[in-house]
Amino acid sequence: MNTQDAIKQRRAIKQFDPAHEMPGATENEILSLAMLSPTAYNIQNWRFVVVKDGALREQIKQAAWGQAQVTDSSLLVILCADLKAWEKKPERYWANASQNVRETMLPMIDGYYRDKAQVQRDEAMRSCGIAAQTLMLAAKAMGYDSCPMDGFDFDKVGELINLPDDHVVTMFVAIGKAAGDAYPRGGQLDMADIVINDRF
Repeated sequence: MNTQDAIKQRRAIKQFDPAHEMPGATENEILSLAMLSPTAYNIQNWRFVVVKDGALREQIKQAAWGQAQVTDSSLLVILCADLKAWEKKPERYWANASQNVRETMLPMIDGYYRDKAQVQRDEAMRSCGIAAQTLMLAAKAMGYDSCPMDGFDFDKVGELINLPDDHVVTMFVAIGKAAGDAYPRGGQLDMADIVINDRF
C-alpha cells in the first residue's frame, strides 16, 4: 500500500479480533519503522512499552474505563517518553557522525534542554505523537488497523507499568485486525478553515 492510501484508509478502529495473533516478524517490522520517526537532536526519547501479559492488559483495560481495544488488539503499545534522554549519554545519538558534528551537536542539546522542564515535556509529546502516527501508518500499510488512545488514567497506567520517575506516559496505540467498521467520518473542516497563508 502506498503512503497516500495508508493515510486515507487509516481510521480509529474500536473493535479488534481478539483471536488474531500478530506474527513476531510483523511486530518487529512495525516497531522498527516507528523507531525511524524523527526527534529533535536525534535524542530518540520515545519508549515503546509493548504489553503482552494478559493479566496486565486486563488491569490496564480497567484503567482505560473498560475500552475493549486494550485487551482485544494484537499489539498494545504504550508510548512513553524519557524526559531526561537529552542528558543520558547524548554522544550515543551522534555516534556515527563526524567529530566536528559531535562537537557541535552535544553542547546544543545541553543548551536546549537543561533546566527547561516545559521544553523537555513539550518535546516528549511532539516526539511520541510523530511516532504514534508512524506506528499507525506502518500498521495500515501492512494490513492492520489501529486506534490511538488517550482515554485512560495516566497515573494508574504509569503505576501498572512501573514507569520511571523521569518518564511520562503520552498515549496508547492499539493495533490489530479490525472486527468492525470504523464510525463514519464525523466531518472534515474545509481547507479554508485550516490553512492560513503567511499570517492569521
